[in-house]
Amino acid sequence: MTRPSLGAQLGRRRPIGMLVAEAGQGTQGDATLGRHLSMIQLAMISVGATLGTGILALLAEQIPHAGPGIWMSVLLAAIPALLSALSYAEMAGAVPVSGSSYSYAYVTLGEGVAWVVGWCLVLEYGVSVAAVASGAGQYVDETLRIFGLSLPAAIASDPSAEGGVFNLSAFVLVVLAMVFLVRGVREAAWVNTVLVVLKIAVLLFFAAVAFTAFRVDHFAGMFDAFVPGITGAAAVLFFSYIGFDAASTAGEEAREPARDLPRAILLGMGLVTVIYVLVAVAAVGAREASWFADNGLVTVLAEVTGEPWFGVVFSVGALIAFASIVLTVLYGQTRILLTMSRDGLVPRVFGRISRTTRTPVAGTLITGSVIAVAAGIVPLGELANATSIGTFAAFTVVNIAVIVLRVRRPDLPRTYRVPLFPVVPALGALTCVALMTQLSAATWVAFACWMAVGALVYAAYGRRHSRVGALDDAAYRAALAAE
Repeated sequence: MTRPSLGAQLGRRRPIGMLVAEAGQGTQGDATLGRHLSMIQLAMISVGATLGTGILALLAEQIPHAGPGIWMSVLLAAIPALLSALSYAEMAGAVPVSGSSYSYAYVTLGEGVAWVVGWCLVLEYGVSVAAVASGAGQYVDETLRIFGLSLPAAIASDPSAEGGVFNLSAFVLVVLAMVFLVRGVREAAWVNTVLVVLKIAVLLFFAAVAFTAFRVDHFAGMFDAFVPGITGAAAVLFFSYIGFDAASTAGEEAREPARDLPRAILLGMGLVTVIYVLVAVAAVGAREASWFADNGLVTVLAEVTGEPWFGVVFSVGALIAFASIVLTVLYGQTRILLTMSRDGLVPRVFGRISRTTRTPVAGTLITGSVIAVAAGIVPLGELANATSIGTFAAFTVVNIAVIVLRVRRPDLPRTYRVPLFPVVPALGALTCVALMTQLSAATWVAFACWMAVGALVYAAYGRRHSRVGALDDAAYRAALAAE
């Protein structure tokens, strides 16, 4: 069989009708994913993948830079994330499948861009899970020390730390998430919902305690450091919002995807933003901004109450936050790979769905095992930072995809439409590109190396197994005409 030229194949789009039909019926007699997720559970996936590490790790670090105006930094950081979230909401309602930005790129910009986005997501989701799990290992050890206990150095961290050999806590956390996902998405979604409710409760608990020591004078001069203090902190805090797109990977397991996915994405973004602002205001209200140069959020609780056990509650809440992120992001990773497998761009094993659990069992076990080992032994370094570029690239493509699909298919049913089109998606794309330019040269080098590996994988496997690339010209034109 003669395939199209490389340039022609890279430009071939996935017909929307074919994509949606295969998502609902499976391919070549395969089982399909079960539609179990309600709108609330979808929103909890979005919140679960977003809320936690950013606010816990970054907020206290940025308060000395932004001063009492840190709450404005939180709101400013939400703006570029919200612009992209609006575009994700429209695409999720128009193309309700599990591929997220990868599928949105495939139906609008072609196989080449889709492969780049999909390969970015493999990095973003996989390394994010490993990095978050690794961070959870540190909280496990800190929590144990409160009770006078500690893990042996050899199993407390990866080899990048002195005496470290294997991060056992990180490994176990990823394995547990993998087990829940293999058992079924219904069970995993309920576990995630419970974890999200608990971590929201812990953050609200922090705010309630901090507000008992609230002083208005701590906010004096909050506009004095707007540039570069407040705006600089906003650029850093933007990373606290990454993860809202996780709900878009659940397009084939939502009960009413076209209706519920846009609502879940926007509800998740709104809830996360409100909680972030509340925590920021409560923290500065309880202690002056300069105090945070040497202290973190957990110390606020200990000082305000005079009871060290409040720190234990916060540390446990941090562990819950980590666990929820690992579960939801690993879920998204398996669904991205499932969709890429269905398109023929990665091996078929990632797309096999169990008729018993209605989940991609083999793909989940392979992906989870690799990430669990990586979390335990691999110092991620600049590769973890390179996930930022992949995230921004995916966001940029989704914003562009909204514009392209509106022009190409104005008649396509949409359950949500981006307001102020095309200004909002255009601004969303531009802000993401601007943020990408602020990343370090080392991060760009690591990302370039990852993309070089991706080009080799596509040349060796994806190009030869692509289902769209296998169509002759007549069949491809007919598929597009039938959209």
